[in-house]
Amino acid sequence: MTDPISDFLTRIRNAGRALLPVIEMPHSRTKEGIARIMVREGYIADCAVEGAKLKKLKLKLKFNGRKGVIEGLRRVSRPGLRHYVAVDKIPRVLGGLGVAILSTPRGLMTGTEARKQNLGGEVLCYVW
Repeated sequence: MTDPISDFLTRIRNAGRALLPVIEMPHSRTKEGIARIMVREGYIADCAVEGAKLKKLKLKLKFNGRKGVIEGLRRVSRPGLRHYVAVDKIPRVLGGLGVAILSTPRGLMTGTEARKQNLGGEVLCYVW
């Protein structure tokens, strides 16, 4: 697999459209960090790591009736074309209604957190 983050986002998107309450996927620290940000921002209900040797990331999705809370996910920076931004160029997703997730020198964080800490970095994805 050349882009595990894109696979992670695609699994969430497909599970939301299929109305699956829980999904499992292979674990990585980056995926776990993105999932924890999504839990903190209210897009996912819960995130857990299971297994000792072969770790799995288990996500519990949120729904409003028969519609998922996550309306859209978009991968921005990819292995073939990285997208780095300075602190003054951090994008606002849907005028502040969505979240941009960045990889900064101090770890993964949202665009608003990065602006507050005066950090730029690689824009991984948008969630709205």
